[in-house]
Amino acid sequence: MSDDWRQRVLDDMVPVFGMTKAMLVRGRGCHVWDADGRRYLDFLAGIAVNALGHAHPVVVDAISSQAASLIHVSNYFSSPPQLELAARLKRIAGTGHGGRVFFCNSGTEANEAAFKLARLNSAGGRTRILALDGAFHGRTMGALALTGKPALRAPFEPMPPGVEHIGHTIDDLEAAFDDTVAAIILEPIQGEAGVVELPVAYLRRARELATQHGALLIVDEIQTGVGRTGEWFGFQHAGIVPDAITMAKGLGGGVPVGALVTFGGSSDLFSAGQHGTTFGGNPLATATANAVLGEIERADLIGNAQRRGEQIRALVESIGSPLIAGTRGRGLLIGVALAAPVASEVATGALAAGLIVNAANDTTIRLAPPLTVGDDEIDEFARLFAEALRTVSNPLPPQPDHQTTDA
Repeated sequence: MSDDWRQRVLDDMVPVFGMTKAMLVRGRGCHVWDADGRRYLDFLAGIAVNALGHAHPVVVDAISSQAASLIHVSNYFSSPPQLELAARLKRIAGTGHGGRVFFCNSGTEANEAAFKLARLNSAGGRTRILALDGAFHGRTMGALALTGKPALRAPFEPMPPGVEHIGHTIDDLEAAFDDTVAAIILEPIQGEAGVVELPVAYLRRARELATQHGALLIVDEIQTGVGRTGEWFGFQHAGIVPDAITMAKGLGGGVPVGALVTFGGSSDLFSAGQHGTTFGGNPLATATANAVLGEIERADLIGNAQRRGEQIRALVESIGSPLIAGTRGRGLLIGVALAAPVASEVATGALAAGLIVNAANDTTIRLAPPLTVGDDEIDEFARLFAEALRTVSNPLPPQPDHQTTDA
């Protein structure tokens, strides 16, 4: 195929994504093909979206079957897939009988709903919402206000007021909390910051302080949820119970769907008319999400995420490249730390070799393969990633000579 598509991107698309990297036309499992027939190993999965990989029969069947009966009815009505998914999410999140679910279409929308939920927890003069430095919660105005990246906020200021960003230490957490805090929102692992995991002690202390001061603990599980970290949700590694979680990405296996799930007393904060969505919770999206979650459970893909994540991290660290400084993350959300700020070059080299990965920042490569990944794909990844690392020439300063001579 000619490069005409590149000019069409420049002419027809709003340039918020820059120049896209390839024209992809089909996928199967952990692989995708471009318009020229070249195959790529997809170790990004649409940024942790394609939980079952590409064209999984369960997803194809769910979409086809539901589209043949009912796609959209608006939220003046309920549908069986919607109520089935709500009950399933309450079960896997462990909300208990009191939990409730609000469906939307994306992670950003889920966090907008969470922002409103936090604002509704205003009794006693609570006006402050805490979020973390380095956090990414989305790009609409409320979600952007929560995002701890000043460079992303700056062109669109002033932001909605009341949000304060704090550091990642327990001292920072304790210094920020008092009875004026309505909520704290955090990610168990900050994927966009370079796969930075919050310590379990931090999550547990946040739970204690939120309870003590009547604040909501809201956990953004958009990238970490749906089995990605080796549990259904990242907060479950810490053994805590939040007041609300947000999710999207892997939930629909590629079909747009998001959710805010509330626990306990936070489930009573919203009332009729205070929030809404046209497409959220439609039968097509919820039927597909039910199929995705059902397959994850049936095939023990949460266990696979845990096992394969350990396998991939050990393999990366065994490559022996001086560029590799270590790995971070849980399950199949992995950050490869680099010893030099060459992540973009490594990602470009990987694509040229036929491997899709992501430069989360200058010194981190992010890996988020489908939860279905197996030995064959991991062996292929090892070969292609090592090849990509070799394409980066002389990124490190000369090492000092440690030989000594007698005086």
